[in-house]
Amino acid sequence: MSSLRLNLICRHLGQNTTDQFSKSNLKTPYVQDPIDFLHLDELLPADLNNKRKQLRAALEANIAPHVSEWYDKAQFPAGLAEKLRPLNIFGITEEKYGCRKVCPLEKSLAIYELARIDASLATFYALTLSLVAFTIEKLGSEEQKAKYLPKLCNLDIIASWGLTEPDYGSDASSLETTATPVKGGYILNGVKRWLGNAIISDIMIIFARNTVTQNIEGFIMDSKAKGVSVTNINRKLALRIVQNGNVFMKDVFIPENERLEKGHTFATGANVVLEHSRMNLSWMVAGLIAGTYEHAVKYIRERTQFRAPLAAFQLNQEKLVRILAIYQAVFLMSWRTTMLLVKGQGNVAQASLVKGWCSYMGREATRLGREVMGGNGIIIDNYAMKALVDMEVVYTYEGTYDVNALVAGRAATGVAAFKAGYKA
Repeated sequence: MSSLRLNLICRHLGQNTTDQFSKSNLKTPYVQDPIDFLHLDELLPADLNNKRKQLRAALEANIAPHVSEWYDKAQFPAGLAEKLRPLNIFGITEEKYGCRKVCPLEKSLAIYELARIDASLATFYALTLSLVAFTIEKLGSEEQKAKYLPKLCNLDIIASWGLTEPDYGSDASSLETTATPVKGGYILNGVKRWLGNAIISDIMIIFARNTVTQNIEGFIMDSKAKGVSVTNINRKLALRIVQNGNVFMKDVFIPENERLEKGHTFATGANVVLEHSRMNLSWMVAGLIAGTYEHAVKYIRERTQFRAPLAAFQLNQEKLVRILAIYQAVFLMSWRTTMLLVKGQGNVAQASLVKGWCSYMGREATRLGREVMGGNGIIIDNYAMKALVDMEVVYTYEGTYDVNALVAGRAATGVAAFKAGYKA
């Protein structure tokens, strides 16, 4: 806007241009936390809600002050595991192998609170528990569980999970990485892409096609094994704290006892894990929207333009209320899906519908948060733009919106529509 036009507007409003960036002194009560609007925390068991509040306080004190720097530098700091360990949020589905039990709702609320601070933190947590630890707990041998689960839950080791390849993302069951049976084990060859934690991992779960049976099986691979090389995926615009990488395997020997004992097909192995993990992702969306709302409402109450707080403008209120409404819907859908899972009534179609729709609407919510902050919304410290680009990843990973829609559509219609009738 030109200075002449700005002066004309300010003169019309009876405002001096020097007042333009003054700060509001609003003292009126307002909804600071979107969970309070419909008292949604009353849906949570008292003990878990108290844990959630304790986790929030610890994250605000010990993690949040550093996130902008980590995000700006795109680094996973060496001491982050030490900061996360005392939070006591890591565990498995039952108290065993020296690990604490973390029920589905507790894990979901941890993802929610972590995402409210930063989606990379939530992704690291979900990767560690919902993908790696769950894979070993569900598909591993007793020896593998006793060996790896305590170290994972105590963050003594960091792990990656490898299914996606350069040429196969949504069509993961067509992967080309091979596992050739040899005396005493298997030889792995292939390339994996987008593995979170790749360059900082100690172990990797790798899914490969058995060259004899043609089935897709899982293996626990030492990240430093001979024949393994990793390159970081740099210049990412989202989830910048997560260290994603490419993993190259050239004649990597995997001992027989590091092959996952169960789930020797895609349907009974990798897909079981993906279905489990997908149940939690809408909570990440809820956390991102919560963080966006909190920053946005604080900003428009404090920021003054034309001698009035931005919160006094109708358009800003409408946009903020849209964020607030989307939050209520996302939280309720996430909560209901988790409750169905606890009751043993959850299924992949429900998880896909909720993850797909929530992340779709999450894009609008974070965009609106950036919008009401104006130019300042693009600054990392103001959260909204960071949440917006991170939401783009959540919208895409562990099943794109389109794939999740088709999973839900198959359940709704009884007809699978994944593959077109096109023939080359």
